[in-house]
Amino acid sequence: MAAEQDFFVALTECHMMGDISELAYYPGFERWWRSVNGVVGVWSGRKIGEGDMPAPNAASLIKYMDEGGVDIAFALREGMDDVSGHTAPFSTNSYIIKQIRPYKDRMYLECNVGPIMRRGVQNAIWELEYLVKNHGAKLCKVYAPEDGPLNDPQMWPFYEKACELDIPLTIHMGMAYVVPQPTKYTLPILLDDVMLAFPDLKVIAYHMAWPYHEELFGLAGKHANLYISLSGINGWFARAPYKGYHLIGEALEWAGADKIVMGLDLPFSDIRRVVDYMRTFDIPQELQERYGYPAITDETRAKILGLNLARLTKIEPTKRVGPLAGAAADGRAGA
Repeated sequence: MAAEQDFFVALTECHMMGDISELAYYPGFERWWRSVNGVVGVWSGRKIGEGDMPAPNAASLIKYMDEGGVDIAFALREGMDDVSGHTAPFSTNSYIIKQIRPYKDRMYLECNVGPIMRRGVQNAIWELEYLVKNHGAKLCKVYAPEDGPLNDPQMWPFYEKACELDIPLTIHMGMAYVVPQPTKYTLPILLDDVMLAFPDLKVIAYHMAWPYHEELFGLAGKHANLYISLSGINGWFARAPYKGYHLIGEALEWAGADKIVMGLDLPFSDIRRVVDYMRTFDIPQELQERYGYPAITDETRAKILGLNLARLTKIEPTKRVGPLAGAAADGRAGA
């Protein structure tokens, strides 16, 4: 077991939303809600409504960031427009901007301007540029399950704009976990076309693209700017360590320590659990010998926990809070 170090820690995909009960009368809402329990049950180990499910807002997030020794977080709205027949999302970019305003240097905007093709690519491009230039967006989420295939030629101007703005795209990959969304739009193989056409585009593939993770690992070894994110699935690994040994070990074999990053996509109360898992992550010697997985060093842990994201988002990787700081005042906004 590795000794605990004071690593710089960064988490993407920290979803925030207000009162979504106003959409509850749509028939799709109940179906969506039931399906959420499938993935939350595996990743978090409990069902929605069981145990500690803190409010998904900035005041709650900063509390758990401080307790878990997380220095910066990228806050993200929740889309799911299709649940209400594309009437309204669960939250907006404006909501996120207002939420994170008091926490300068701790929380940054991870915008979502989708569904991109459904709303009109030029409209999405305008909003992306506006949010980067006026609100300092550091990442942009592309959520294809409610829109269309990632390699649709209609997306090409959007990818061109992301390259021009030099903003990494965070893309949901692998299983589309909730209804009514199809999995066929986020298979890793679709990224091959995108990365071949846009070799300078920086893409962070969420959830290790499980259960199509090996395809993603091979593609990350092939494409210089394709990164693998542990978002969400690291909650599963913290509950089932051997699953993590194998998937992270194989990702390291194919892509290396410079290409793996952290994320959340879990209740904020899971933050310390998933960060502690990676803070002390090690692969048993037996598995290294049997499967060829590399030895884990503090350098490996530091890169995955935050240094890789700091490099991608051009944020200084200085500590903002101690590793076990609790809710100390000096870990609050503007520290």
